[in-house]
Amino acid sequence: MQVTSEMGDYVTKHTLETFGFLPKFSQDEVYKQIAYVLAQGWTPAIEHEHPSKAFNHYWTMWKLPFFGEQDLGHVVAELEACHRKYPDHHIRLLGYDNYTQSQGLAFVVYEGRG
Repeated sequence: MQVTSEMGDYVTKHTLETFGFLPKFSQDEVYKQIAYVLAQGWTPAIEHEHPSKAFNHYWTMWKLPFFGEQDLGHVVAELEACHRKYPDHHIRLLGYDNYTQSQGLAFVVYEGRG
């Protein structure tokens, strides 16, 4: 089978998390995903890592997970604070599902410069 350039890019591209294969989210789409996490009763958390290290170990957590958080504005403010502190890092949002004890959602909000 011959691999075309477009297909080769797809096969070799590293994707980051749940929505890594989709086009980048708009700000409104990011807000909708955060609202979904909160509506599910999941615990939001923020992690960050430099792009050069993003695939070879665990990411660093920004503060503790936001247990019981219901304010979308607070989660957005923390994402922005993390991005200001680490502008060259990937910043991702996680939604921890307390019932299944797993991540219900994870996606990169800001992509760092490698």
